[in-house]
Amino acid sequence: MDFEAVMQELEALSKPRMKKIYLSNGAHEPLFGVTTGEMKPMSKKIKKNQPLAEELYATGNYDAMYFAGIIADPKVMTESDFDRWMDAAYFYMLSDFVVAVTLSESDIAQEVADKWIASGQELRMSAGWSCYCWLLGNRPDTEFSKSKILNMLDTVKKTIHDSPERAKASMNNFVSTVGISFSPLNEQAMDAAKEIGTVEVKRDNKKSSTLNAYVSIQKQVDKGRIGFKRKYVRC
Repeated sequence: MDFEAVMQELEALSKPRMKKIYLSNGAHEPLFGVTTGEMKPMSKKIKKNQPLAEELYATGNYDAMYFAGIIADPKVMTESDFDRWMDAAYFYMLSDFVVAVTLSESDIAQEVADKWIASGQELRMSAGWSCYCWLLGNRPDTEFSKSKILNMLDTVKKTIHDSPERAKASMNNFVSTVGISFSPLNEQAMDAAKEIGTVEVKRDNKKSSTLNAYVSIQKQVDKGRIGFKRKYVRC
């Protein structure tokens, strides 16, 4: 399938209800409103195609950008490619569920995510912390430095309540993910979560949401799911 065929197919799969949901979460025109499940048959046909992914991502159309993440080839993307994608990610569903997810399947994931976390920019920070969530939830524990993850927990503990709103949500998710998916630091993550307590995330034109990593971890402890790893990151 070429660029035109993909765009036509995405438009044909549009659903007004989904478009409304995406718009309410921060997406803006152009977009069609396609569910991620509806994209699967197309992605199976195309598999990985970086040139096509680049064309689609450059449209600024939310659905095309999302689909670009599904068919991208993270192994051939460079740090400047990920930075360029990040520059165009104008809200959290792109930064955390497209760019961060794609980055998590690359060999430079931790290195790039570390820079984004240190950037002080809300969506880059959010994507950096999110990337670690995708990594920890999928890769073997042996791929991570225990002391590094411990230091990151400490950073979250000290800074989460004063961090930008989207970063707060991803940092809270990071604590939950360490507690659930990184067995060596389960107890330390639970202690950190207890100390952090409830995190309030303010959202534009919506009620604030409250998050609690301790509650999230405890639920998985009760289900006996500590050490859980996802088989796949991208859909």
